Amino acid sequence: MRLRSGAPAGLIAVACAALAAAGCASGNSSTNGAVPAVAVVRGVAATEPAADAAPFGAADTGFGLDVLRAWCAEYPGKNLVFSPSTLASALGMAYLGARGTTATAMAGVLRLPASGGTELDAGLQARSKALTGLNGPGVTLSPSNQVWADPSLPPERGYLDAVATGYGAGVAQAPFLSDPAQAAGQVNKAISADTRGHISDLVSPQSVAGVGWVLTSALYLNAKWQSPFDASKTKAGAFTLSDGKTASAEYLDGDGFSYAESDGWTAVGLPYAGDKLTMTALLPPSGSVSCTLPTQSGLASMTAALTADGSGTAAPGSARTATIELPKVSLATSGQTGDMKAVLEELGMGQAFGGSADFTGLSAKAGNLAFVQQAATLKVGEKGTVASAAAAVGIYPSSAEVDPVLVQFDRPYLLLVSAKATGEPLFLAEVANPAAS
Repeated sequence: MRLRSGAPAGLIAVACAALAAAGCASGNSSTNGAVPAVAVVRGVAATEPAADAAPFGAADTGFGLDVLRAWCAEYPGKNLVFSPSTLASALGMAYLGARGTTATAMAGVLRLPASGGTELDAGLQARSKALTGLNGPGVTLSPSNQVWADPSLPPERGYLDAVATGYGAGVAQAPFLSDPAQAAGQVNKAISADTRGHISDLVSPQSVAGVGWVLTSALYLNAKWQSPFDASKTKAGAFTLSDGKTASAEYLDGDGFSYAESDGWTAVGLPYAGDKLTMTALLPPSGSVSCTLPTQSGLASMTAALTADGSGTAAPGSARTATIELPKVSLATSGQTGDMKAVLEELGMGQAFGGSADFTGLSAKAGNLAFVQQAATLKVGEKGTVASAAAAVGIYPSSAEVDPVLVQFDRPYLLLVSAKATGEPLFLAEVANPAAS
């Protein structure tokens, strides 16, 4: 990643110092309950040459299928919803600070194109522009990316420029090391605003305690169907679960939707107003068990057929029209099921969470990933879709660089002398008065 020309490094330092001063003057949430206003410092975003965002869309799709496959195996039979785009963005911002084998491992899991340097910068910038370009009549889509840093740990100048160029992100300060409750409040307040109140507790004081940086990505979508469903046709019906049992559902009823088939899968395309967005509903082959997912190539072929011009030339399986019955759903994933660490480790990103992780591109004081958390909501009804998602990646400071925490034993305390291997308690004492015998 090259360093970009622009504001001198001294200006960034002055701005960071000003942010630190503002943060100190804002008060403490643990005493007055207020969440201080957040100021943002941005790096210099380079204007990259035009690039094709499609390879990054394919990468995020492949990454999303990988995540869902592993995640579904961890929680079989549960509703799961997430945004591959926001998860890839939050991890992508971490990747821009990764070096060596840590970067290699992350790029593999994220399925990033093999090229790096300016080509990567240009592709990420094209990806960000393509996302913001999806807005239009009947469609509101709001993506946002943010770097949060403890006041004592400002990111490297080159990193600021990189995230500004690729993700349009700036850096805001939050006191993770000194007041994790306040820091979590600041992050959650911003995420709540970015998701129109749908996600308000992405991180907790416990999850951010001890981290130096948190990288967040959020997305809000409110999109009307190109052809709304007639509410008078919505009807109740049975839904067969993966274990053979049945549940009740409210089915939307409509016709004239494009569908395609491939390898036993049936895909139906539900376009939104403006025809820039579509929902693809995928029905697995009959007899499939829970967690059955299509291959990326199979999904691509069905998507190509659905978006064909109707000439019947798309292959395999030209798009045809169908009448569908699609359940209304209101899904939400957060909390324990939103913890992505185990899934990402299984997919090959374990090094980023271990002691050998290298995120020195973010800061010389950066250590390893502390957590990756995501939350999402998805509501599908007669008029359209309302959805929100957010992801957060926490990064520890390296242990050698963390400012020492003062613990004063200035009140009665205990002493325990024990064997390390067995835990055998050799001595145990309460010190009530160190001046007495």
